[in-house]
Amino acid sequence: MKSLTLQAPAKINVFLKVKNKRKDGFHNIKTIFQRINLSDTLEFTLTKTGRIRLTSTLPTLPLGSKNLVYQAAEQLRLMYGVKNGIDIHIDKKIPVAAGLAGGSTNAATTLIGLNKIWQLGISKHTMIEHARRLGSDVPFFLEHCSWAMGTARGDQIEPLDIGSRFWHILVVPRKKITSGQVYQGLNLQLTKSVDNANILIQHLKNKDLRNIGRYILNDLESAIVQIAPSLQRLKERIKLLSGSGVMISGSGPAVFGLAKNQKDAEQFKSVLSRYYKRVYAIKTL
Repeated sequence: MKSLTLQAPAKINVFLKVKNKRKDGFHNIKTIFQRINLSDTLEFTLTKTGRIRLTSTLPTLPLGSKNLVYQAAEQLRLMYGVKNGIDIHIDKKIPVAAGLAGGSTNAATTLIGLNKIWQLGISKHTMIEHARRLGSDVPFFLEHCSWAMGTARGDQIEPLDIGSRFWHILVVPRKKITSGQVYQGLNLQLTKSVDNANILIQHLKNKDLRNIGRYILNDLESAIVQIAPSLQRLKERIKLLSGSGVMISGSGPAVFGLAKNQKDAEQFKSVLSRYYKRVYAIKTL
């Protein structure tokens, strides 16, 4: 196999509860991931240069060691003594640093792609260990499931048999927010002690939008809104349109709102596109 093209889908978190801070500086969390149909495309081409070379449609994307795709490829190249090189082209559609795990899904897709194109024969268990070294969200994208529960740092993944598919409106304002900033500003004493993840899962299975809106949760929201108060106004604007649940995904700044169907999601997109450039009607993948 000399070339391979793979899709790298984004995620949103419909539930994110922060439990406590760990000794390693990370936080123990419980989160529910939803895979969505907003995707990057990665093209892999085998070379004999022995080098890793990245290109992208996004001019501002780092193409060296700061990119998780590069880190994933370098990790496999060194660990398995790969002599061949690889050219990886990233057709970027997922907004960067938005709470949608664009870098993480690219890294996971790189692990999958290079396992095939370099013919490494890596087991799923070992692949997950590689993914954990790259980032907390990366293991989710190795599961090929629509829904999953993430625990520990979010990297212990349990696929969920929810079955339901949903449409959402998604808005990504041009706000620079890092997860480090968000967690630094988090006050764990203000987060709710009640864990309603299982209740939310049941409502997701039943496609009960009203109660899904009541039980979606992101413990990071208060810290995010302190950094970017305009996100609260965006939430309120989406809430007026959808009349249902609205929440920031992950550490933001992406904000999503529930929609009854594709028609509603597209209508919300038409309205919000007057005010924001990056607006998407998305669905569960």
